[in-house]
Amino acid sequence: RCKELKTKIMRLSPQSVINGPSARCDDARLQDGAEVLNSTVKALKDGQVVAVPTDTIYGLACLAQNSNAIKKVYDIKGRNGEKPLAICVGEIKDIYLVSVKKELIGDLLPGPVTLVLERAEVLNTDLNIFTPLVVVCIPDQAFMRRLCQMCREPLALTSANMIIQGFSLQEFQDLWPQLSVVVDGGPIGDKSRVGSTGKYRIIRPGCAFSSTVHVLEHKYGLSEDTG
Repeated sequence: RCKELKTKIMRLSPQSVINGPSARCDDARLQDGAEVLNSTVKALKDGQVVAVPTDTIYGLACLAQNSNAIKKVYDIKGRNGEKPLAICVGEIKDIYLVSVKKELIGDLLPGPVTLVLERAEVLNTDLNIFTPLVVVCIPDQAFMRRLCQMCREPLALTSANMIIQGFSLQEFQDLWPQLSVVVDGGPIGDKSRVGSTGKYRIIRPGCAFSSTVHVLEHKYGLSEDTG
């Protein structure tokens, strides 16, 4: 079991967690969240695990290339490594750990879409060791994108709750003592995600289902994998 930490609970102002097309990562928009960002980045750089609000759920995050931090996430969630962690980045250009056309990714992200792609050799071999695939997301949310940019490397991300939800802090309050920082971004709306792989396969339909299928089939000529 992970040792208990002196957890920082830090509240974000509403303008620091704006979602949607207006979720730019400019300094003016995130000025009120500067202290939260700096504390969270420091914890991540120190190899700790933090809880953060994304555009869809609350998640547990650590640096994806830090093997010790990855192990902490598995220990906190009580997993044996067989359930994959996602890779979270701030910008399209930061997706260098997977093998796929950047143009395709740019048509789907940022937003409530999760892509399942082939991993590149430079990805931490201790992350999702049981699969050649990796889950990639770019939250359409100002705080998370700026956090990734300040870390200057990808984050590993999984839902904070023991089940798939994680829309409020109280749902995973029992995990707080094992986290270095808990960022309170307020309630988060329920949005499912859409995944694609190979040809493409919808893992779970979500709010971007129709537009995602349209891009994959009509712009890139992919067909659905029904096998």
